[in-house]
Amino acid sequence: MRITPPDYSLLQFLRKALQVHRNFIAGGLSRADSPVYVIGNPSADLDSIVSALLYSYFANNRVPRDVPRPHVPVINLDNVLSGSELQRLRPEFVKVLRLSRDNVGETQDESSLLKEHFLTVADFAAQLKQEAEKDQIQAESVLVDWNALPIRSLERGRGSLPGLQGVEFTVVGCIDHHADENFLPSIPDTQPHIVEPAGSCTSLVITTLERMGLWRKLDTESVSASEEQIAKLSLSSILIDTTNLTNKDKVTKFDTSAYDFLLPKATAINSSWDSSRFFAEIHKTKENSLDLLTVDEILDRDYKEWAETPSQQTDQPPGRIGICSMVKSIPWVVRKAGSSAAFLESLNKFATERNLDIVMVMTAFSSEEDNFSRELHAYTLNDRGVAALEVFVSEASSQLGLEEWSSLVGEGHSEDIKSTLLDSKEGSLWTRLWVQKNVAKSRKQVAPLVREAAASL
Repeated sequence: MRITPPDYSLLQFLRKALQVHRNFIAGGLSRADSPVYVIGNPSADLDSIVSALLYSYFANNRVPRDVPRPHVPVINLDNVLSGSELQRLRPEFVKVLRLSRDNVGETQDESSLLKEHFLTVADFAAQLKQEAEKDQIQAESVLVDWNALPIRSLERGRGSLPGLQGVEFTVVGCIDHHADENFLPSIPDTQPHIVEPAGSCTSLVITTLERMGLWRKLDTESVSASEEQIAKLSLSSILIDTTNLTNKDKVTKFDTSAYDFLLPKATAINSSWDSSRFFAEIHKTKENSLDLLTVDEILDRDYKEWAETPSQQTDQPPGRIGICSMVKSIPWVVRKAGSSAAFLESLNKFATERNLDIVMVMTAFSSEEDNFSRELHAYTLNDRGVAALEVFVSEASSQLGLEEWSSLVGEGHSEDIKSTLLDSKEGSLWTRLWVQKNVAKSRKQVAPLVREAAASL
């Protein structure tokens, strides 16, 4: 059977998807016509958003083959409406949309474009609230760039999202590159199911689309402007997550294969298009994206959370662990806050509002020598968190290459940071700061280590 890509543009698809979504929550669709929601993870980074868009676009009304269903991508932000706030908080995504649609001929104010074409969890919740007669909606979902819903129902593979407890999702498929959370139900052969290590989840989406026969490699036939746009959109997250395929600790066969699949499509119309320049523009926008945010927004911008049940104290509720990632150094964020004490106040407020036992901040940035560098800051305000972090330090220090912190970006605020954040324990307050020499270990590797420490208590 001849495989052809969809004959509509990305924006045409998104407009239709929103219409289907609104009809669904208004009760106007039958079970067979109801959408499958494709949901990215709650950090809502570029990889998560692009993975949801990409899979939805190709699966829409084509999966499953026996009874095709509409697919609706969801940006997993429970406190951000699409429109101007999404534009401010995810400027690198807006940059990608602008760069990838050069030849599509669609021009529009970005804030309006986001509002009219994209659905966030906050949008979903606000729209659902208008349907006052509905207390609970049942929906099906495919998870991309994660593999477990945070609010779990009694039945395996079912659950809800923070801010959207009025919708119970049944997971029918998953494409992910994180550690398996042992949540997924049995996935039918007609749906996507891959949980494998890869630099970018988007690379696994490309693999899945090929395996399912939804998108084929370039042949002698021409590439449409819409297909070129989708190829560039897909490349954006792969290049960002693998540092333009130069991070050998992250790049896998899935990433190189996806790049080889996409590049001919991205350059079919304009052979002079340069993927390295494309990467550089997006990377610069991402690096500068934190300048417009408050410290609280920076902590929340790329944030993931877990609940871990202690193995020794079964009468205790699960310990709550949050990890914030940022593309700036600790001195930068301290300067943004005004002082180390002010930064700790923000961290305390952040942890208290989310009822966290442990909060960690992971930084990834270029040092003064232009070397890729990482720092790790751990913070807790209770004895349970202190005990877990002490286990973490004992078990994980050598794996992560944790060394006493010293500034890698100049001496600004250095003494203030050392006196406040480096190693302090007052009562139940515990704060430690390190340089992480093993820069290959990202949050995907650090999170399981701290979770294991919390579970060991």
